[in-house]
Amino acid sequence: MTPAESGAELRRLHVDDELLQVVNVWDVVSAQAVAALPETRALATASHSIAALYGYPDGEQIPVDLMIDMVGRIARAVEVPVSADLEAGYGDAGETIRRAIGVGVVGANLEDRLKPLPDAVAAVEAAVAAADAEGVPFSLNARTDAWLVGKDRPREVWMADAIERGRAYLDAGATCVFVPGNFGDDVVADLVEGIGWRRVSLIGLPDVPPPDRLVELGVARISYGPYPQRVTLASLQDLAAMLYGGGVLPRGIRPLN
Repeated sequence: MTPAESGAELRRLHVDDELLQVVNVWDVVSAQAVAALPETRALATASHSIAALYGYPDGEQIPVDLMIDMVGRIARAVEVPVSADLEAGYGDAGETIRRAIGVGVVGANLEDRLKPLPDAVAAVEAAVAAADAEGVPFSLNARTDAWLVGKDRPREVWMADAIERGRAYLDAGATCVFVPGNFGDDVVADLVEGIGWRRVSLIGLPDVPPPDRLVELGVARISYGPYPQRVTLASLQDLAAMLYGGGVLPRGIRPLN
């Protein structure tokens, strides 16, 4: 697909009746492994996982050049649309989005870290303007940390904050609103009612309803953050421990397609 076609497809997937599931990847081989599955319609990168790949902690500690290079390598290695986790924009949301589009990315997460609302809206507006200037349909998954950072507040307070921020980001041109948190049906239903049907994006955590239920609740998208990498590395650690303990590699290890 051309960048324009890829961007249009990712936008379509966000409003399709079927929940958009994106399994987060962190390098070319993980991206190709997931993209080889027939169920994969799009991919998302995980900033935490890419930072860890290079030995950096999360939170924009990795140089932006390294992040852009890796998300570009991933986008060029697969034939499905790629959305990149670009944290809070590395000090310049518009320029970071412009650079990401230049390497083939057609969607992004942009987090607010509970900055003052006018500042957070300005970052969303800058990202949207940059994408418009590049002429590529772009899916901005505007993240609010109303629960992740502010969950110690009473539920009605952080919920009202999430809804206010989510609506403001949609008004500024975001495609959907990412509200990461470990919560169940009732909270998800309130978020969808307040922010909009098929406009809420979630992360798959233990208390979050399964995909079929999320479709019923009107959620647009679910991703899995750093957890695919953690599961993969835990399996590697288990294998190493088994080998150190006198075991042997199992027969029938299948090659990646």
